[in-house]
Amino acid sequence: MIYLYLFITFFQIGLFGFGGGYGMLSLIQGEVVHNHGWLTTGEFTDIVAISQMTPGPIGINSATYCGYTAVHNAGYGYWMSILGSVTATFALVLPSLILMILISRLFMKYMNTPTVQSVFSGLRPAVVGLLGAATLLLMTPENFSAPSVNPWQFWISCFLFVATMVGTWHFKINPIRMICYSGFAGLILLY
Repeated sequence: MIYLYLFITFFQIGLFGFGGGYGMLSLIQGEVVHNHGWLTTGEFTDIVAISQMTPGPIGINSATYCGYTAVHNAGYGYWMSILGSVTATFALVLPSLILMILISRLFMKYMNTPTVQSVFSGLRPAVVGLLGAATLLLMTPENFSAPSVNPWQFWISCFLFVATMVGTWHFKINPIRMICYSGFAGLILLY
């Protein structure tokens, strides 16, 4: 039964997750952590970190890891957990596949019409909002600690956050390099 719920949940996320993988993160977290309780916030945070470091789109990687972890946490074995990964990944990709097949010809024909341009103009702010929500949802004590619990970890985490943001945005440092630098800094400063 968990496979059916995984399929329905990730199909809905794939259907309404505009803005790519980062835009989907808040939807995925809301469903797998808060609505279904398949993962803890800490597990979801770890999944996001792993999904960013592994090759491929973050939304698909997150769905794959969430499907595996959800089934594993439900008490099933290794092979059943792999089936959870496949189910979540397939369900996330299926709406995009169906929609792209259906609208690719229509889009090429009507992409320059005022109606289509207006739809895309309306979607752009929503995508920015989803990305902002994903950022804010990941700013939790599991990621940053708290000043009252561990001030050193909190301030180092805040510094790494700001340094990474400034490094990628202002200095145009490759995000992969920034992830490696932050991981190395975390190893040295927080170990």
